[in-house]
Amino acid sequence: MAEEHEHGAPEQIEPKRLGDYLDVMSKAVFQSGISWRVVNAKWAGTREAFHNFEALAVASMGGAELSALQKDTRVIRNARKLDAVVENARTMIDLEEQHKGFKNYLRSHGGFEPTVKDLKKRFKFMGETGAFYFLYVVGEEVPSYDDWCASRGVTHTPH
Repeated sequence: MAEEHEHGAPEQIEPKRLGDYLDVMSKAVFQSGISWRVVNAKWAGTREAFHNFEALAVASMGGAELSALQKDTRVIRNARKLDAVVENARTMIDLEEQHKGFKNYLRSHGGFEPTVKDLKKRFKFMGETGAFYFLYVVGEEVPSYDDWCASRGVTHTPH
């Protein structure tokens, strides 16, 4: 699965299953407002806690299992983000069924900006940066990082 390099772009993957998309999106969810270093340090335990991001298993997680995760030191214990992973798994499964594949869903919007807009609307804790990261890592077309920053009025300082 994708790993972030200390100074540079994250590694891209070729998703083989819905869980690969869920893994990448969940990493973006947890990263929101938290250091990448912290997220990366806990990622192996997070994968384990979320059934290796098997989408159906994650979508089936209930209140007792999520409550236990809030006390589990393997994960970032933010209840709203833990719940978001489960909700996002359910949404992914629905979209995969509706579009006969999650990649088909991602490519159904006619471009980067409409895809980002829909991701932000449908998925919990998915903002501008998370959507860019997600689409980039799963191999979808995205603008260059510098162009993306410029389009959002963000100053990008290279490391």
